[in-house]
Amino acid sequence: MSAPRSAFSRRDFLRYSGTLSAAAAITTTISACGGPASTGSAGSGGNKDLVTVVIGYGNDQSWDPTMSASAFTMAANNHIYEGLVDTDPITRAPYPALATALPTDTSATSWKFQLRQGATWHDGKPVTVDDVLFTFDRVMDPSTLASSFFNSWLKEVRKVDDTTVELVFKFPFPDALPRLTIAKIMPKHVFGAPGGWDAAKNGKAVGSGPYKLTAHNPKSNSVLEAYPAYNGPRKPTIKKMNWLSIVDASARVAKISGGNAEAQIADNVPYANIDQLRKQGLTVDGGKGMNHMFLMFNTAQKPFDDVRVRQALFYAIDTKKMIDVALKGHGTPASSFLNQENAAYARAKTVYDYNPDKAKSLLAAAGVKNLSVNLMAVNVSWVADCLPTIANSWNAIGVKTSLEPQDTSALFTKMDQSQSYQVVAAASNPNQFGLDADLILRYNYTSGGTWMKYTKWDKSSDAKSLFALMDKATQESDKQKKLALVHQYIDVIAEQAVLYPVLHTELMTAWNPKKLTGVRAQAYPGVTLLQAKRL
Repeated sequence: MSAPRSAFSRRDFLRYSGTLSAAAAITTTISACGGPASTGSAGSGGNKDLVTVVIGYGNDQSWDPTMSASAFTMAANNHIYEGLVDTDPITRAPYPALATALPTDTSATSWKFQLRQGATWHDGKPVTVDDVLFTFDRVMDPSTLASSFFNSWLKEVRKVDDTTVELVFKFPFPDALPRLTIAKIMPKHVFGAPGGWDAAKNGKAVGSGPYKLTAHNPKSNSVLEAYPAYNGPRKPTIKKMNWLSIVDASARVAKISGGNAEAQIADNVPYANIDQLRKQGLTVDGGKGMNHMFLMFNTAQKPFDDVRVRQALFYAIDTKKMIDVALKGHGTPASSFLNQENAAYARAKTVYDYNPDKAKSLLAAAGVKNLSVNLMAVNVSWVADCLPTIANSWNAIGVKTSLEPQDTSALFTKMDQSQSYQVVAAASNPNQFGLDADLILRYNYTSGGTWMKYTKWDKSSDAKSLFALMDKATQESDKQKKLALVHQYIDVIAEQAVLYPVLHTELMTAWNPKKLTGVRAQAYPGVTLLQAKRL
């Protein structure tokens, strides 16, 4: 493995994940297409070779699969790249992708994978074992986002022969199987060249998957075309896709509305427009998952070092009213860190049902009077819609509340610079990476991790006990014992309420069933069209 680079920072994460509002402009297109693809009637007329897709997130963030958490980029990369193993976008069941078969014994401490014969990169060169080693060397580098999903259990990846690789574990870890889809295999001859990773970040994508990226116009659109030499398990069924990046909600809805709508499918559909689109004959379906709004406390600031104060502010929130008014009913109050649809879900011992009297009692027990809170928040539209309910709820128990929604980059730059803050409201959805509890919780609760640094909590004795319990659960091979340990640490996280969800939301996707079939709504941002067909 290469020497570790500097630790992956939250600032890097924001820049690569699509949450920064201003990224450096990328001016180079990938094909001869020198500007945005046509936004005329081709998408809605007789051109059945084209599907026009509307994504409600930016396409101008990092396209490097080892660094990106961008909704647009991750969705597109799932069509462009393959892992050794990939997962169905809805069921998340694993299937062999670049590998020829799944391991027969997932409890073993090493798995061997033979590469699919005849697999080629989009530039025509063959996929090799060296490409796999190159990718995992990158994935396990602690400077990458992907490393947090692998380094706790993966010891090394080594070459067996010219067609076979072996993954060696630190201990048996069956949950690794679906997680392998995160490690999208990348060509060494492209991204191992000088400046290769910068090129990946800036929109260069060369995969082995069913679709190749043929044009990339930041803040406008990206074009994917079927790769005719693809010989993998999920053949391309659409010849060409024009993915439009439209962050503005009204413009996104307009693009898919009416009889002459250009687009056949759109994600991130606003709740207020669901009925309108259904009346027009569109299918609008949702997926419930880990998409959530959380509160995060700076425990170095008094009185937020007192767990009773943190709990009081959760108990005070009228979550049902928030869901009814801001989310039009498309949400569920958090009764655990995990959403109720997760296989590892269990109702936590501490559940923050609306109870303003208990909130007042906890504040009194903590000796807190005349508390004033400045609630900083990301300016994501649905989060901003929820903020007035929080403010009204806290004001009602005597906590003077001011709201400070702002550009995400500005917000987290303040914390990166160790500027003072009290409480932050933000959105998150680790389901983009997977469903298992270990992955989801470690996304936020990792010793030395960026989120924990923001809370100033991870050096406490309570945090150290939690991390030890999480490590014990990760290493436990017995499923029932592992689940019991997971439930234990979920209870600890709920009780401590340092970084904890207020509610989980439902994400909505709309599509024209007369022009597109085989679509399934997913519970995380983006769309998957690997099994869809243009009618």
